[in-house]
Amino acid sequence: MPRELIPEPWRTFLTQVDNSINGNVELHCLGGFVVTMLYDLARSTVDVDVIAVSSSSLAVQDLITLAGKGSELHRKYGVYLDIVTIASVPEDYDQRLTEMFPGSLKNLRLLAFDPYDLALAKLERNIQRDRDDVKYLARKIPFDLEVLKDRYQRELRPLLGNPLREDLTLQLWLDAIEEDRS
Repeated sequence: MPRELIPEPWRTFLTQVDNSINGNVELHCLGGFVVTMLYDLARSTVDVDVIAVSSSSLAVQDLITLAGKGSELHRKYGVYLDIVTIASVPEDYDQRLTEMFPGSLKNLRLLAFDPYDLALAKLERNIQRDRDDVKYLARKIPFDLEVLKDRYQRELRPLLGNPLREDLTLQLWLDAIEEDRS
């Protein structure tokens, strides 16, 4: 469930970003930030991974300059926005976004991937932290593995450059989740 209050240093950082922009800006968020904020994973993260920016008045490059890695806000608060351009995500993920911290910011809206889409967005990279996050989500939600497999087959697999490799990765994840459950 979305938290009513944004924890520090994120609250001050996001408020600064919010106060620096004109007009509505939507950020489609994924990664560790979403897992920690919405699902209470006890690990720290210093970035908000953003796959898409929706705005009529703010260019992506302006947002990176304002709040990206190496920006003044990053140096001041130790956290930053990371515009992700290489992640493969399920085709209809944007139909399942959930607003984080509704009403907390004036111009900025953070929209989080749903847990299945969040997991599938980690599939190609598949580093240990990703596997740990997915196992955590599978426990916390708990995942319906048929939903995960179906969404992978219908919405992600057709978009992948090397689907046979990702088929194997998904099967390893499913086996690990099943083992964790037993």
